[in-house]
Amino acid sequence: QVQLVESGGGLVQAGGSLRLSCAASGRSFSNYAMGWFRQAPGKQRKFVAAISWSGGTTYYADSVKGRFTISRDNAKNTVYLQMNSLKPEDTAVYYCAAEPSSSYGGVYTGALDYDYWGQGTQVTVSS
Repeated sequence: QVQLVESGGGLVQAGGSLRLSCAASGRSFSNYAMGWFRQAPGKQRKFVAAISWSGGTTYYADSVKGRFTISRDNAKNTVYLQMNSLKPEDTAVYYCAAEPSSSYGGVYTGALDYDYWGQGTQVTVSS
């Protein structure tokens, strides 16, 4: 089992950058595929980015491709989401998620694929 805590959210102007972190506690973080999702008020939770347990495979939603970068540091039990060129439509609560995947080297893009979730961190982009 793994516990996830996100940090790094805040208020930023359009065009700015933020880096979100998701710290994991528990054993065997390196065995988990990780993902970032976001949820705007009144809308469904949507996939943002995912990374395989090794970090060798990443995948992005079209809406963030070229602007966001997901990475992980297994020695620090942390996954990151670097967000550049932020837009007002990026405003949402951002959640990280984890799924055991020691036998699967790919990524998961569906919210139902993940068993473990953090509490979320608010990102607000002003125009």
